[in-house]
Amino acid sequence: MNNKKQQHTVLITGGAGFIGSNFIPYFIDKYPDYLVINLDNLSYAGDLNNLDEVAGHPNHKFIRGNITNRELLDHLFSEYDIKGVIHFAAESHVDNSIESPGVFFDTNIHGTYTLIDVARERWMDAPHVNKPGYEKCRFHHISTDEVYGSLGSDGLFTEETPYAPNSPYSASKASADMIVRSYHHTYGMNTVITNSSNNYGPRQHSEKLIPTIIRKALNGQPIPIYGDGKNVRDWLYVEDHCRAIDLVFHEGKAGESYNIGANNEQTNLSMAFKICEILDDLAGDRKQELKLDSFKDLITFVKDRPGHDQRYALDNAKLIKTLGWKAETSLLYGLFKTVNWYINHENERECNPILL
Repeated sequence: MNNKKQQHTVLITGGAGFIGSNFIPYFIDKYPDYLVINLDNLSYAGDLNNLDEVAGHPNHKFIRGNITNRELLDHLFSEYDIKGVIHFAAESHVDNSIESPGVFFDTNIHGTYTLIDVARERWMDAPHVNKPGYEKCRFHHISTDEVYGSLGSDGLFTEETPYAPNSPYSASKASADMIVRSYHHTYGMNTVITNSSNNYGPRQHSEKLIPTIIRKALNGQPIPIYGDGKNVRDWLYVEDHCRAIDLVFHEGKAGESYNIGANNEQTNLSMAFKICEILDDLAGDRKQELKLDSFKDLITFVKDRPGHDQRYALDNAKLIKTLGWKAETSLLYGLFKTVNWYINHENERECNPILL
């Protein structure tokens, strides 16, 4: 008699990107009976080096491909009998969306539609009727706080806040959210959506704010901060986000959205100061080589970008009360771990800054 436990196959899109490449090692380690099919197009934000930790792992299979390719998705769902989707894949840099919005609409809107529609055909016999054996299949869509627009000096975005996206990027993510919502209400698909605040941690693309600050500082270059630096973001350490995604994927209520925030509101300028202070301690020799009193001396204000939202902040009470999640990483400890990781990966490629 064969007592081997049947393997559950989950498709993770965008797994070579920042959050996905942090999530996959965590997920594989926690669930040894899961097979992860990792689909990533390896655009400039995806990097196979991010997946060194799971290279050769029997429960991880990487496939290069685009979520807009329906033929490929049909093949993957059939070949691997996929029964769960965690959808990270997206174009996500706001400045790039201002320059080339079409790419964002294609990937984030058309790609999400194609992915969930293939899942529907694979899992459903008819609206609100699952195929036998596919009753528990779930589609988890990863979204952003930016779909809600911009806050004033106080208040928080809740799951009931009307969407008011202000950039092509956030508009494309809001559209994707609505597609996923519609497939739950129209077809009865088992979907969940999570909207997170700004993530930080290892493996983030070098265009983002924190990697840019670290890279510029270590190279003795001006650290560019948009406008007056008073734009406020809530900062979520990526490992805490991974735990929240895991929890919602397994225990969240079908058709619901969950905000994932860390209650770590900081201005961009304050974040730059904190990172420079950590660098002063961890890279003191480099600071001396550059003849700086502090890396803060390199902070420079640059022209603000169009439509720059003033403040984002999420009310995470629903996630805490219904599923028992809480952020475990303090901002200073998370920043320390992040800065230390980048110091040890100074070969990050140079690029133009994309500041949040």
